[in-house]
Amino acid sequence: MSGIRLHSLDYLRGLCAFGIMLYHFLPGSLEQYGSDNSIARLGVFGVSIFYILSGITLHHVYSNQLNFSKKSVVEYFTKRIFRIFPLLWTVTLLFLFLGSRSFEKDVIFLNFTGLFSIYKWDAAIATGAWSIGNELFFYSLFPVLLWTLTKSKPLFFSLLSLSFLLCIYYSFFVMNEQSTLWTQWRSYTNPLNQVFLFVGGIYLGHLLQNKIQKSNWILYALLFSITAFFIYPVSGDLIHLVTGTNRLVFYFLCFAICFCFYKLPVQVPNFLHQPLGKLGEMSYSVYLLHPIVYAALSHFYKEESNSFLFIFGAVVSTLSLSYLVYYFFEKKFIALGKSFS
Repeated sequence: MSGIRLHSLDYLRGLCAFGIMLYHFLPGSLEQYGSDNSIARLGVFGVSIFYILSGITLHHVYSNQLNFSKKSVVEYFTKRIFRIFPLLWTVTLLFLFLGSRSFEKDVIFLNFTGLFSIYKWDAAIATGAWSIGNELFFYSLFPVLLWTLTKSKPLFFSLLSLSFLLCIYYSFFVMNEQSTLWTQWRSYTNPLNQVFLFVGGIYLGHLLQNKIQKSNWILYALLFSITAFFIYPVSGDLIHLVTGTNRLVFYFLCFAICFCFYKLPVQVPNFLHQPLGKLGEMSYSVYLLHPIVYAALSHFYKEESNSFLFIFGAVVSTLSLSYLVYYFFEKKFIALGKSFS
């Protein structure tokens, strides 16, 4: 089954990108949202689900393709570069030339090389690109992680355990519940604080690959996980979502939701498959382009930026632009990356 597109994961990826877009479009901000807000939870943990899905998907695609020869590793990184950087560079340029902020030369260099993911993960120029930096960091680890999973499971479990201990360390000792998430943004966006999600996703993909689940209990588990995600009692600043026991609960629910989507036992009707599948395919464009669309529309309709019609127009404009960018820009570079294989 390796290499077969996982449409159910496309659905989840697209829905998360849509939720993050709403989180940024609706009135409010990182400092204003409360942890009991459903859209805020989507905004925070939608990115977490992205990381889990990356681990699952990369394992699904490369578990039989990456033979750890120099050629296969080069092909892997070539495909990742052509998948991530063209749109990231384009959006970064737009922020540089159209934005109101100025950046130091070293920050610009780190953003265009992707090295900000290691050295200055909180210095991403494009809005939301910090998570892309985290992804780049995880992609660089993937060949090693897959090799250990294939050749030395005890070593892989040691790395998985280490990533979990890092999660515990940041959740209970680095980030302070008495302060706000915004004031601790650098600690939160540290890739070491997020790496457990990616490594756990790889292992989840390994456990479930080639296993067909036909039982309807998965649908009940999905309904329970989604319901618990929104009603689990947490209040106060968003920091309470990503620290202490609360973070472990939400991570468990994120993994459960990914598992259920991965092994959905039903065939989605075509009238839902088409829009959800397209949304998943263009989710990277939606994620990176929606801040630009919002800023552009706000420039002309500043007084209306909190109205329903403005938000609706921003959503439609983002989806329309993302569709065009994916099919006429992203896909060209994806094909170019594959041509080197």
